[in-house]
Amino acid sequence: MKLYYSPGACSLSPHIALREAGMKFDLEKVDLKDKKLASGGDYKSVNAKGYVPALTLDDGQMLTEAGAMVQYIADKKPEAKLAPAAGTPERYKLQEWLNFLATEVHKGTSPLFNPAAPDQWKTLVLAKLGERYDFLAKHLAKQPYLMGQNFSVADGYLFTLLNWTNFLKIDLGKWPVLKAYFDRVGARPAVQEALVAEGLVKKA
Repeated sequence: MKLYYSPGACSLSPHIALREAGMKFDLEKVDLKDKKLASGGDYKSVNAKGYVPALTLDDGQMLTEAGAMVQYIADKKPEAKLAPAAGTPERYKLQEWLNFLATEVHKGTSPLFNPAAPDQWKTLVLAKLGERYDFLAKHLAKQPYLMGQNFSVADGYLFTLLNWTNFLKIDLGKWPVLKAYFDRVGARPAVQEALVAEGLVKKA
C-alpha cells in the first residue's frame, strides 16, 4: 500500500491507523499548493480530487476519503481492535463519530486556514467550533477514548483535528479534558512514529 500525505493534514489520521495496525506501507509526500508529488509527478493524476489522503491498495485500487480508509485499515487487521466488527451496533457508533468529526469538526476548522477569510467570519467559525469542543470535552470527561476504554480509528482522526490547534494558535488549554486527551493519544508509540515520519516532531 502507499499513502499520499501532506504533513499534519487530515492524511495524518490514516497514517496513524496504518501504524497502529502494524501494516506495511509506503509514504509519498504531496505539495498541496502545486499539486505535485515528492517524486515530481502530478498528484491530480493520482487523485483527481487534488487533496489528501489517497491510499493505493495492494491490488491497485484506491481510496480517497479518510473515513472509508481508516475503516478499511481496521478491517484488514481486526486483531488490532481499531474498530468494532462490521454490522454491529458499535460499528455504526464508530461511523457516527467519524461522520461527526468529518462534517462538524474537520469542516468546522478548515475555514480558519483560509487567509482570505475575513476576521468577522473567523470569529463566527471559532464560536461554532468551540461548541463542538464543548461537546467532545463533556463526552471525554466520562471515558478515555471516543468509543470507551479502547483506542479506535476515530481517536486518530480527532487527534489529527486537535493537532491543528497548534497551527491556528487555538488554546486547547481552555478545554482541559481535550488537552489531556490530546496528550494521551499523542503519547502512543504509533502516533509518535507518524508525527516523526511527517516531520512534525523530532525523534526522541
